[in-house]
Amino acid sequence: MNEDDLDRVASRALARRRRLVISLRVAILVVVLGSWEISGRTGLVDPFFFAMPSTIAAKLLEWIREGTPQGSLLVQIAVTLEETVLGFLIGSVLGVLCGIVLGRNRLLADVFEIYIKVANAVPRVVLGSIFVIAFGLGMASKVALAVVMVFFVVFANAFQGVREADRAMIVNARILGASPFQVVVSVLIPSAMMWIRASLHVSFGFALVAAVVGEFLGSRQGIGLLIATEQGLFSAAGVFAAMIVLAAVALSADLLLTWIEHRLIPWPTRASGDGDV
Repeated sequence: MNEDDLDRVASRALARRRRLVISLRVAILVVVLGSWEISGRTGLVDPFFFAMPSTIAAKLLEWIREGTPQGSLLVQIAVTLEETVLGFLIGSVLGVLCGIVLGRNRLLADVFEIYIKVANAVPRVVLGSIFVIAFGLGMASKVALAVVMVFFVVFANAFQGVREADRAMIVNARILGASPFQVVVSVLIPSAMMWIRASLHVSFGFALVAAVVGEFLGSRQGIGLLIATEQGLFSAAGVFAAMIVLAAVALSADLLLTWIEHRLIPWPTRASGDGDV
């Protein structure tokens, strides 16, 4: 069997495995939703508290056709996404910058260590109420909470990535006449990039949670306000429907973030001649 035959066999095996995975996923979803629907219709589960897939789907269709109590469903999604993206970007940039600065300067790291630990120990979701009081019901309070949630995750990874940088490469760069800025750009940032990249998916999820929590605490629009409104109406179907919308947004954003990462921040690969002198 030549190399081309082996490649075809491997491709067919991979395709079969993908079909198997998709089939199992669909089967699990059908079983769960079917059991849930049957339990609600037979009275095993109280549909008033847990709704049923059919009533949840009806609520989603109602929102798509007629809009939510706050307006168009797309507008609610767009508001939450805007708050999430702004908080994610600002928090990530600040986290990377602070992580690099403190990772490079041990004195500053020692001075700010206690303050960072104290700030990180405070439950950041609690700050949502403070931000709503300080910045009002608009977008600023949600973005501020998202920034705080994202910052510490990215900062910790950027800081550790800088500390793990190859000291020999830093010394060599200095010997070759690289300025401190060039050392940071050419050595430290690429070294810390794997650590930073590993934090992006988690931090984006935190940003989305922060935006929804902020809207839940006080807002004029957004998915969080939609959940709070349906809760106030004792509409379990509405709450579950909003959760499904939120899950779809999170999954779509995660897939988009993965695509962007693969295009802009490829994983570093080890060259075949790394061990050669």
